[in-house]
Amino acid sequence: MKIKFTFTVLLFIVGLTVYAQERSIITLSENWKFTKGEVIGAENTDFNANDWETVAIPHDWAIYGPFDKEIDKQTVQIFQNNEKKASEKYGRTGALPHIGIGWYRTTFKVPEYKKGKQALLIFDGAMSNALVYVNGQKVGSRPYGYSYFYFDISNLIEEGKENFLAVRLENPAKASRWYPGAGIYRKVQVIVKEDVNFKQWGTFITTPFVSEKRAKVQIKTTVQGEDIHLETIIKDANGEVVGAQSSNERYNDELDVQIPVENPQLWSTENPYLYTAELKLYQNQQLKDVQEIRFGIRSIKYSAEKGFELNGKVTKFKGVCLHHDLGPLGAAVNKSALKRQLRILKDMGCNAIRSAHNMPSHEQLDLCDEMGFLFLAESFDEWAKPKVENGYNLHFKKWAEKDVVNLVRATRNHPCIVMWSSGNEVPDQHGSLGVKRAKYLQDIFHREDPTRPVTVGMDQVKAVMESGFGSIMDVPGLNYRVHLYEEAYEKFPQGFLLGSETASTVSSRGIYKFPVVMDKGVIYPDGQCSSYDLEYCNWSNVPDDDFVLQDDKDWVIGEFVWTGFDYLGEPTPYDKVWPSRSSYFGICDLAGLPKDRYYLYRSRWNTEDETLHILPHWNWEGREGETTPVFVYTNYKSAELFVNGISKGIKRKSKENNQTRYRLMWNEVKYEPGTLKVIAFDDNGNAVAEKEIKTAGAVHHLELSADRKIIKANGKDLCFVTVSIVDKEGNFCPTAINDLQIKVSGAGKFRAVCNGDASSLELFHMPKMKAFSGKLVVLVQSDTKAGEIKLQVNGKGLKTGRILIKSVL
Repeated sequence: MKIKFTFTVLLFIVGLTVYAQERSIITLSENWKFTKGEVIGAENTDFNANDWETVAIPHDWAIYGPFDKEIDKQTVQIFQNNEKKASEKYGRTGALPHIGIGWYRTTFKVPEYKKGKQALLIFDGAMSNALVYVNGQKVGSRPYGYSYFYFDISNLIEEGKENFLAVRLENPAKASRWYPGAGIYRKVQVIVKEDVNFKQWGTFITTPFVSEKRAKVQIKTTVQGEDIHLETIIKDANGEVVGAQSSNERYNDELDVQIPVENPQLWSTENPYLYTAELKLYQNQQLKDVQEIRFGIRSIKYSAEKGFELNGKVTKFKGVCLHHDLGPLGAAVNKSALKRQLRILKDMGCNAIRSAHNMPSHEQLDLCDEMGFLFLAESFDEWAKPKVENGYNLHFKKWAEKDVVNLVRATRNHPCIVMWSSGNEVPDQHGSLGVKRAKYLQDIFHREDPTRPVTVGMDQVKAVMESGFGSIMDVPGLNYRVHLYEEAYEKFPQGFLLGSETASTVSSRGIYKFPVVMDKGVIYPDGQCSSYDLEYCNWSNVPDDDFVLQDDKDWVIGEFVWTGFDYLGEPTPYDKVWPSRSSYFGICDLAGLPKDRYYLYRSRWNTEDETLHILPHWNWEGREGETTPVFVYTNYKSAELFVNGISKGIKRKSKENNQTRYRLMWNEVKYEPGTLKVIAFDDNGNAVAEKEIKTAGAVHHLELSADRKIIKANGKDLCFVTVSIVDKEGNFCPTAINDLQIKVSGAGKFRAVCNGDASSLELFHMPKMKAFSGKLVVLVQSDTKAGEIKLQVNGKGLKTGRILIKSVL
């Protein structure tokens, strides 16, 4: 008999936190000095670092290259990939020079600081093994590169003087399975506040009751100081006050208030409505500290009867996994780059993100709050048993609880987060000791946040069924193993399953291989994978196999596809072949350009907009008369294909097999130059949409298209410009690989360039690169002054492409 499991959560969630004048925040972003390599005495205040490089934070020292096959070459048997013996792996961590020591130094003033106040030094992430010094004194360390952490530096701050900060980081070899980045890659801040204050990450807001008519808001906040009371008001998105309460009800160091909100706007993926709570802390009528907290009201529930519900509505996770790197920017966080990713995914119909396999940035969570994405926040890729020699296994015993506590307390108040993950494919899945570790971590998550469930991405499904590991999970997450879903559902007590990692289909944008067959682990001489979306890894499957489970099994509550975007490192199936230095798994490539598979997912997930996409391209000189299958990805159930005006018949989606259920396929088409045209029909047989692609002529000129024409003059905002090579009539040239040169002038600068080719060894920060499959993307960065930015792209034998971008204050 199956035991029915219900996990109910009603939340009033905190998002972005902004503080008033009672506390001051100094963001340490500019004028850092950096050098790579060990430097004796660099922590001392009198050390001379004038000849070091000047950098801005966030910073990734390794992304500038060069690529080298010998960097972090690992001889390893990858158990998760079903490998039988160890072998040399090239490019597993991106072939970028991230191994070694890096030093950072800066100075800062704290005008508001006086003895008796509190000063906190906060890091959002530093890769890795951080040692931190203030005014020559060591204040602490943190080994995990993805962890948020802070130190109380009140006793080290010197009033009215320049204070000195030094950070030593060290990345060992054999410490990661993907490109981890290097350096202080997320923001650093100093917060100064009164001695009576809200404790760091100490506020947690929930709603024990949510309905369309009323929400009960409960605010618990930890404080320090005596004779205090709390005043709280809640404002809607227009700034109107919708609730207020005062309290001096104190339990140890915690204050507790409850505020009703009438007719609340519920946060959802379709309507990510955010309120603001203003918390004021008084001591004897004197204002001591203020927090302004943006949040959303919503409820979540997990049950065997309905799966996952958001605000009482059954919702399936249409999610993707994302690594933390941003392609040509490396690991350095950039909010406009993150927002571009989310805009692309939103258009695809994606509604959920899994941070794989790391703690997410605060910038990413803020954006998911604003844009309406559900979020699975992950903690670790390793526990006590190693995957790599110098991985988190070295730190698990001492640091796991501390790292989980900081993850939860720092982020638990984001409305987007609906689930925690304590691990991914950990070798500890085997045996009773692994069950105990799973429960140990899950208990920490529950203690810190009793409102959300916990999952683990489990790939050893037989083992976790036998040991009980899978049975203790709040949400049993299966990585791949679609053939074991039914058995796991029967054996696990929860009554539902999550596809915590799915597909791992591989492809290279604009590359197609013949004959077209479904196969796994295929290797080609050019180091590319076919974009017919039928190639996958020996542990995984094609997307359609997961679609069937999502559509036919109510107890499968959704999926997180591996991956939304290509990422640096892990170049499967070419991890034993050089040159290959980034993944092929992405629905979009490393430059953020959609691959064909994007439209396959869009045809299912985006239920509002039309999808009609044809593949492959139609430039096949030398293949005249040869079989060249044509696929169409569309949300319509049938369509007719024409080659140079001749009908090749109507195809209808059917349940004959998994592919015909989700794709329209004309497998016997013979190539002839000219025009491919497809006409789609609605359910009544009426022609409602059409699309065509043409055989392009000789390359002629460049077309430039910007994701935004207006950006902010803050020195950090980015414009992503897609450069396409076209013929004289403007037809896209899909096989062009011309060398292109880039020039930026005016109120901005060239930041990076990427073509999406996983086997390219060209450097991202040089203003030149070959096009790949006819395209590349140029990143233009604003200055701090408003004005016009001019981008010019040239190529031999091509008419120059130009575009103007406005930078505004």
